[in-house]
Amino acid sequence: MNNNQTNIGMPMQRGIGVLVFLFPFFSLITPSGIGFSSLVFLLVALCVPRKAWRALAPHWRDIRWVVAAFAFNLLLAVVWVLVRPETGLDYLDNPSRMLFGLSAAALVVLARPPRATLWWGVIMGAVCALPFIAYQRIVLAMERPGGWLNAITFGDIALCLALVALAAAIDYRHSTRKAIAPALGAVAGLAGCVMTGTRGGWIALALAALLFLTYAHLLRSRRLRLLLVGSFALFASTFFIPATGLQQRVGQGVSDVRTWLDGGSAFSNVGMRLELWKAAGFLIQERPLVGRDPTTLRTELSRLAAEGKVQDVITPAEHLHNDALQALATGGVVGLLAWLGILAAPFAFFARMLGRGAQAGMPQFAPALAGMLVVLSYFSFGLTEVIFWSLKGSMFYALMVFLLMGFCLNARDEMDNKFVNKVGT
Repeated sequence: MNNNQTNIGMPMQRGIGVLVFLFPFFSLITPSGIGFSSLVFLLVALCVPRKAWRALAPHWRDIRWVVAAFAFNLLLAVVWVLVRPETGLDYLDNPSRMLFGLSAAALVVLARPPRATLWWGVIMGAVCALPFIAYQRIVLAMERPGGWLNAITFGDIALCLALVALAAAIDYRHSTRKAIAPALGAVAGLAGCVMTGTRGGWIALALAALLFLTYAHLLRSRRLRLLLVGSFALFASTFFIPATGLQQRVGQGVSDVRTWLDGGSAFSNVGMRLELWKAAGFLIQERPLVGRDPTTLRTELSRLAAEGKVQDVITPAEHLHNDALQALATGGVVGLLAWLGILAAPFAFFARMLGRGAQAGMPQFAPALAGMLVVLSYFSFGLTEVIFWSLKGSMFYALMVFLLMGFCLNARDEMDNKFVNKVGT
């Protein structure tokens, strides 16, 4: 049996539990909650480095490919800084902080806080963020509110919180009273996403629905199935409510696509994305193996516009509004592999954990499903946005992935200990 929690003292054990709660709780309602959490996780781990490593060491075979993917992402960034003089050291910020997010997994395995600390942080984070964004949308009449973040990043993270809350409901499926909290978190997160007007999350919802359907036969709780169906139905119903602006956003998107296909102006949200993706094709064709320095991207877009290959409305853009194309254009095939790695490796980890706990009653089922939902969401966000361009967006992904990994490992240990005790008796 793992007794790591007895080796660090009760105050630190409780402190780590509080930190796990505060990360999702602060993610949307404070300007620097995500960065603060990542820094504190790292500092606490550095206070007990040997114990943190000893806690993770038995699980190395399970986590090695995830760690390798994030390490490769950082290594590639280091190489680009060394071989491309025009690339600044700040280019290392995102990948280094994402890798350091491993400290969150180490502390969870070491202190073994209850999963409820994360679930309640997610639920309260979504619930408290809703009035914040509603005030901006309704009282301040902001068309695209985003709180302390830009509207897209806020909407994406709010949707992630909603989906994680839905996964958390699995742990409360036997009690109607306890299931109310994750239901509120899911509804609040979905409502917050709708209020930002973010359209990129719609694809994430579709993939999330498919994932839930895949494992629906294991969710034998009628309450849980009703919650899932009700949550997705509630989001779908917002399309028919004019005040939400969803109909207008969909109609605008369709109109933008038609205008662009007819050769009209790309001066629109969708049109600009389509034109940027067209420009990305030229840039990737020019340097398919290693890409080009991202700091020169704006210059290259201006060059393509001057050559008449694309419309000049895209020249102010700082990125290509698509994670895969951004990775290819700035890192070539190697860059694409690095981006795929930080998505595929965690997804494979959670899928393995979900396979081992292929019953809703298994303790690793909820955190593993939540992890798959987070990864799928970020993949979906990256289809129309460079979500990893944002430091806060990147750190939220890394910390949530590593925290859920830690809880999966703890849950598996719990199952193994029960099996050993059962055999022993």
